[in-house]
Amino acid sequence: MERQELCFPQLGNLSCRKPESGWSHGVFWTLVLYSVCTLTVLLNLLVITSIGHFRRLRTPTNLLLLSLAVSDLLVGLLVWPGEIYLAKSCWALGDVLCSLYNLVSFTVTSASVGHVVLVSAERYVAICRPLRYNLTVTVKRIQLCVCVCWFCSLLVSGVLMREDLAHPGKHASCYGQCLIHLDYEAGVFDLLVTFVLPLSTIVVLYSRVFAAALSQARAARSRVACSKARCSGAKKSELKAARTLGVLVLVFLMCFCPYYCVLLAADSLPTFVLNAYYLNSCVNPLIYAWFYPWFRAAVKHLLTLRVLHPGSPGGHAA
Repeated sequence: MERQELCFPQLGNLSCRKPESGWSHGVFWTLVLYSVCTLTVLLNLLVITSIGHFRRLRTPTNLLLLSLAVSDLLVGLLVWPGEIYLAKSCWALGDVLCSLYNLVSFTVTSASVGHVVLVSAERYVAICRPLRYNLTVTVKRIQLCVCVCWFCSLLVSGVLMREDLAHPGKHASCYGQCLIHLDYEAGVFDLLVTFVLPLSTIVVLYSRVFAAALSQARAARSRVACSKARCSGAKKSELKAARTLGVLVLVFLMCFCPYYCVLLAADSLPTFVLNAYYLNSCVNPLIYAWFYPWFRAAVKHLLTLRVLHPGSPGGHAA
């Protein structure tokens, strides 16, 4: 009976034991997680397809959303299903593929965070520096920022995993195990680079965006000739800025705080912590794309198959 619980019974004591979980609890949560993974893939595919198909949507802002959706798509397509697999089964693909999988995991999640910062910076320039926006934010500069973001994500991931990449399986205690091992210094570095600094930047930028919107709203109210419609519009702008700031920071904290708190306090990460961490990739397309009018119009155009009509050029969906 004990041999049946081993990942590789033929290896005896060298084999890891299979993960244990209750049947009903395991089946239910596995179905839920795979459903969320599927939703993550579909939402990000809708963003990618919308921006890729409709030429008028290929603006600097949407190029950032496109690259963000690519990173989140990889999380839902590769990284998250891999974690679900590891929680239910043994790793049977070897130490080298384990190290590569962990490298991809670190890279795409770091890239997702980096793109959130880039979107925040772009929105800051658009709202707080509108006269300089067209000169500062261009397609070529956005493309350069995207490339730098991906390169830095890969570089940081490589630095964090340099030992595992040089010696695959070094920290595995038995066959059938695939772990992400970070020492205390690497954990602190990861905390600063992929959580503290990005979160601080997002909070500062969106706080200034909120302050600018609030200032504009007060200025509109103070005008003697301010009509009721214009005052109402100012209030909506103020509320929209506050809602965006609150949702952004709240979701970021809810998804990332448990991961980094446990990472510094324990050697291994519980499954629910990793699931919360990856959930950010499902929420991102909702925050950054679902509430954009162009996205709703593009999705309607795609789901109703109007894009297949001969008289439906890509530029009409914006």
